Formats: sequence, C-alpha cells, structure tokens
Amino acid sequence: MSRPTAKPATLTELAQFAMLLEVTSQQKPGNIDRCHDYDDTRIEHFCASAVLAKPIFSCVENGSLSLGEAMCEAVARTNMYSGGNTHFGTFILLLPLIAGHGTAGAAEVVKKTTVIDAVLFYEAFGLTQVRVRSADPLDVNDPASIHRLVDAGITMYDVMKYSAPHDMVAREWTNGFALTRKAADLLFELDSGARSITQMFLLLMAAYPDTFIAKKFDERKAGEVMYKAREVLAGGWDLTDFDEECIREGVNPGSLADICIAGIFTALMEGWKWDC
Repeated sequence: MSRPTAKPATLTELAQFAMLLEVTSQQKPGNIDRCHDYDDTRIEHFCASAVLAKPIFSCVENGSLSLGEAMCEAVARTNMYSGGNTHFGTFILLLPLIAGHGTAGAAEVVKKTTVIDAVLFYEAFGLTQVRVRSADPLDVNDPASIHRLVDAGITMYDVMKYSAPHDMVAREWTNGFALTRKAADLLFELDSGARSITQMFLLLMAAYPDTFIAKKFDERKAGEVMYKAREVLAGGWDLTDFDEECIREGVNPGSLADICIAGIFTALMEGWKWDC
C-alpha cells in the first residue's frame, strides 16, 4: 500500500509557523525569546496568539474577510489573555501578505482597502495598548478620529501612508514590503540553522533604527541601539551582553520583530527550509 502524499502547507500554517519560529528563536536582543520573558508578557502569550489567529488567517486566505475585518477579529481573538498585545504589528504585515500570496501581491492588495477597513483598524487599535505618538490629529485613542476618517474618505492604506514616516511597519504598506523582502532574502543568504533567524534579526537591527524604540524613548536612542548592533556584528561586543543591556533598559525593537516574522513567512512561502 502506498503512503498518502502529504499536502503542502497552507499560507495560514506558514504564517503560524513564522510567528512561532520568531518567538522561539535565540537571542533577539531586547525581545522575548526562548532566553527570557518580560515581567508581564511571556513566550507562552506569543505562542497562544499564533494558535488563536488561525481561523482569521484562514478567512483571509480564502478571501472571506477584508483586511480591516481580519485586523479587528485577529486582535479580538488574541487579546483574550493577560499578556496584552503581542502581534498587532505582525497582523498589519501578515494579513496582506496572506491575501496577496506574497510581497508583490500584498503591495497591490493594500491599495484596495476602504474607509470601512480604516474604521475597523481603528477599532482594533482601541483594543490594544500599542504605543502611539502624542498630539496626533488622527490619534487612535480619540473617538473623533473615526469621524475624520469617514468625513475625509481616508482608507486603511491612507492611514498607513500617513503613519509611514515615523512607523516602519506602516511603511511596508507604501514601499512594496521592502524590508520584508530584505528579511526573506537574508534568510536565503544565511545557512538554515537554528541561529539563522537571530542572525537575520541582528543584521536588520544594525541597518535600521527601530521605530518602536523611537516612540518609546526617542530617535537618538533608536540610533544608539542600531550602532551597538553593528558593534556586535563587527565582533567588538558580545551578543549576550548586548541582549542583557537591552532587557535591563527596556529597549525592545518590536517593529523589527514584526518585520522579522513577515520575512520568515515570505521565505517559507518561497521554499526556505528551517533546520533546527
């Protein structure tokens, strides 16, 4: 009797796998990984989010949810535990990548979002504790902002375009998912061993100041962290020491972590094989 042929992984499964690979990798400086948790959020919360997001990913894959609907549903489903927001930025990237079957398709899908998608995105934002800029005319914490979206006909793509100058996750929507593409390409260039994701993440840290750090501290701090990552790559500083300093100071490059996940998903979809 011949063995049944295994079906290829769905995009939903690859998205979940990417989320799990990122959070269980070793030493992504400042972020939760298998080496350490935060006081109020643990690796289990990130794993739970990856599991709970499955039906939303599936609906996006089969086209039965718009990006705004999926964003709102994904945040609602993954906010049912005490760990707080875990993957808000990740969903901003993964949902269009799933809908578009990759970076090229995603770049077109996001341009077709609507005002309703924008309103639902703001509702999703309201369920999180994501850090935002103060005194913003489109402040997600201001109920009047939703009326401004509707009155001005602002789509979800317009919201990301507005946020792009100071948010690298939003910028992916407007630049053709360029850093996502870069992250995926790095994985293909590196070996597929257990440290490949850490290496990719560190290379991104050394090349781009993380905008989450800039919001939490300031742009100067984000630049300092970037230059310290370069020192680690150049062999002038130990990775563990850098990681411990980031944790001690509360410096977590969360935007790059989201892009890291999107890059892993893209690479997996294109045939990259992870080898533990």
